[in-house]
Amino acid sequence: MVIAIDGPAGAGKSTVARAVAAELGITYLDSGAMYRCVALAAVEAGADLDDGEALTALAAGLDIELDGRRVLLGERDVSTAIREPRVTAAASRVSVHPGVREAMVARQRQLIAAADYVAEGRDIGTVVSPDSPLKVFLTASDEERARRRAAETGDDFAFVLDAQRRRDARDTEREHGALRPAEDAVELDTTGLGLEEVVGRVVALAKDRGLA
Repeated sequence: MVIAIDGPAGAGKSTVARAVAAELGITYLDSGAMYRCVALAAVEAGADLDDGEALTALAAGLDIELDGRRVLLGERDVSTAIREPRVTAAASRVSVHPGVREAMVARQRQLIAAADYVAEGRDIGTVVSPDSPLKVFLTASDEERARRRAAETGDDFAFVLDAQRRRDARDTEREHGALRPAEDAVELDTTGLGLEEVVGRVVALAKDRGLA
């Protein structure tokens, strides 16, 4: 069973999904970390981020594990490395390639077939687990999302807002795994809401559906 939490960058997916998982006592799955691992491996290898064939082969050969709060690439803890700005910039570029997405979706399905998860990403409810009994699509205003990201990274707000809009365009316009809410998703605008309120609403939805 998987509770799917999707949405654009800065909507609060990771923080909310992690907190919901803790509240419900089930495992948190950060699908975005997997794509960041591909991006990290590609950047470190000096690979062409627009070469879909090469990146597909790279992605298929990676050993990615999510160990609690750690992200492992092989036996290496890359939890911090995958959050570096150069990796963040590369992640949305490598994720547009169908072969890369197929490799990561296959791995995500392997994980959720074996246990219960609160999984967050951009296509959990539409592609990875369309049969999920609860799909939540988090969003927030462009300005709110940019403010959150700027506060995390220390970058200039205008720079973050511009980069975010370009990333949103790539995520929504790509051919495979485009960012969009599932038809049966519950859409939740987090603008102006505190973490506890958002988590409380998602947990209440889970309980209403007999998932907790």
